[in-house]
Amino acid sequence: MKRLLFLWMWAALLVPTCGFGQLTDSLGRMCLVPASEGYVRRIDRRSSTRAYRMTFVAVPLIVGGLVMKPFDDDFRRLRNGYARSFAYHYDDYLQYLPMATMFGMKAFGVQSRSSWGRMLVSDAFSAALMATAVNSLKYSCRVMRPDGSTRNTFPSGHTATAFMAATMLHKEYGHLSPWVSVGAYSVATFTGISRQLNNRHWASDVMVGAGIGILATELGYLFADLIYKKRGLNIHETTLVYDRYRHPSFFSYSLGLSVVPGSYTVAPGCSVELMSGPTVGVEGAWFASPYLGVGGRLNSSFMRVSVNGVSQTENFKCASAGCGAYLSYPFSVRWMIGSKLLGGYEGYRNCRTDVCRLGGNGGFLLGTGFSTTYLASQNFGVRFLLDYDMAPPMTSSSPKRLHRLTLGLAVSAVL
Repeated sequence: MKRLLFLWMWAALLVPTCGFGQLTDSLGRMCLVPASEGYVRRIDRRSSTRAYRMTFVAVPLIVGGLVMKPFDDDFRRLRNGYARSFAYHYDDYLQYLPMATMFGMKAFGVQSRSSWGRMLVSDAFSAALMATAVNSLKYSCRVMRPDGSTRNTFPSGHTATAFMAATMLHKEYGHLSPWVSVGAYSVATFTGISRQLNNRHWASDVMVGAGIGILATELGYLFADLIYKKRGLNIHETTLVYDRYRHPSFFSYSLGLSVVPGSYTVAPGCSVELMSGPTVGVEGAWFASPYLGVGGRLNSSFMRVSVNGVSQTENFKCASAGCGAYLSYPFSVRWMIGSKLLGGYEGYRNCRTDVCRLGGNGGFLLGTGFSTTYLASQNFGVRFLLDYDMAPPMTSSSPKRLHRLTLGLAVSAVL
């Protein structure tokens, strides 16, 4: 529980404070924002500066990965509980797909942000920074891989490469359609998930690798921009209306920690406590207005079990699906706050303990939550979320429902 509180305090500190800067989008173009006053306008200015946008997605991923490191074993047990025999190595090639797409579009004459020379210099800087950071950490930290093969797991080079390539594609062609960025980051996210499914990386390796890949590309393009200035820039600064009151439809992939406070007496002489554990999920919603939408969420959680004060070897596994109403309010141009009310189903796998049997049942789930979303660009953002779920009892014979809190970090494609 202390770790959850620490994570939430850390997320809150990342909310922008008052400052001054120029409003630009991810291509460096001038943005017109709706008239706003006082504190909100100062937030718009501060959170739209290039330095803020360069670091706000990458730094939470890196810091979040380091904070999550004590829970690596829990995430690995989650993987072993659902996909122990997974062994497909398409991720060796998938990591390069966004980069190959970018070069292919360029070769076929699709106009990108940069000329060939400027793009290659930007990409060379990005790749050099990413490789230096990844390999320096790999061979100084010397962390053992989950499969026990080598001591060079931290951070994930495949994930860093994938997110570097996705950010390159986003920067060069994200102006054509939001689906370019959505596709690029979806491929990168799937690469990171695959590295965990293949038992080659811990969850912390993937999160830190993703942050390094994004940050290296941001810095690589910054260095090239300082060198080239206006030369070789195909998309020059133009006026762009950045609509604060857009319809914020989104799709996101999240990692989080769940905790079930208190203890539950599920049978005579059987008092059960569930320890904090990992949660992974996907979530999305379609908004018909800036404020109201409909959507759904798929989650899977994994928690350690203590019965009568004795830790058990078995773990409590659950999966849920829910849908319902989503609410959003555009607090500023780049910041949104949101909530939701979901109904659905949650099921538990069998869990045998020294005293009693848990799980093997399911039932109605009622969920809600609060989130804040920062838009690093028009179509890519990071979400901090705190969810509450009233879940079914741990056994079919118990009347007491579970009350679960989940603190998570999500990468979002905003359409």
